[in-house]
Amino acid sequence: MKIKPLFDRVVIEQLEAKKQTQSGLYIPSSSQEKPQMAKVIYVGEGGIIDGKEVKMYVKPGDTIFYSKFSGMEYRFNDKVYTIIRQADILGILEEENE
Repeated sequence: MKIKPLFDRVVIEQLEAKKQTQSGLYIPSSSQEKPQMAKVIYVGEGGIIDGKEVKMYVKPGDTIFYSKFSGMEYRFNDKVYTIIRQADILGILEEENE
């Protein structure tokens, strides 16, 4: 089974929060900040939304940055996923070729 997002929705899986500082100190889980980076798992098809054509710019496997208070979290198959709108995605992390 999988989650199939509708319209301009995107299913993401949050990346792990840092558990240790650069100097080697461990950060207690109560002090770890929720990162706003995630991996795209599933993408809706886009289409006409509120009378406007919406094209999807992200694809499964992309690493994205998203708004802090966006989306809804769900537990599915023992994992936590967040469903957000594409408009809540701030950017896509791309690797540079040197």
